[in-house]
Amino acid sequence: MKTAIILHGMPSKEEYFNSQSPAQSNKHWLPWIQRELILKNILTQTPEFPEPYEPDYKKWCSVFERLLIDENTILIGHSCGGGFLVRWLSEHKVKVGKVVLVAPWIDPEHELKTGFFDFEIDENMAERTAGLIIFFSANDDGDILTSVQQLRAKLKNVQIKKFVDYGHFTSSDMKTDQFPELRNFLLNA
Repeated sequence: MKTAIILHGMPSKEEYFNSQSPAQSNKHWLPWIQRELILKNILTQTPEFPEPYEPDYKKWCSVFERLLIDENTILIGHSCGGGFLVRWLSEHKVKVGKVVLVAPWIDPEHELKTGFFDFEIDENMAERTAGLIIFFSANDDGDILTSVQQLRAKLKNVQIKKFVDYGHFTSSDMKTDQFPELRNFLLNA
């Protein structure tokens, strides 16, 4: 059975505890793409990570690794969730389906003090996927653009899809909760 896992990013503590804001796994385009994949008979999960405003790699692994991850699993990570996937796939030599890193963040300025991104990127990671692509927007924050440059320089066989005005791929930046370009990439063979 085909499955998919969509990973959210790292909110601020204020955003996370704002009772008017949806949970991280239910923000932006995540619910929309989850529904689109489910309608194509792809069981899709969007796990909620503990304390995402202060990410702890072991805690995120404990949630992520409860899910079935194999060659039939599509992986999608937004921002810090994309960075998490780079680390996890670098450290776990598992074959997976397509992998999409949307505005991936790997903390190029070493802002986090939790060790979340203390790892070596496996330059051959794409060989164990059904296709590895980075989606980024030219008008995203500098640390995201630096992360994309570092990943582009390190990863072999990675595809890059540049957008012009999607910012950090949030609802407010994109002016929509839909992400048809992501759906089209995932559903086209």
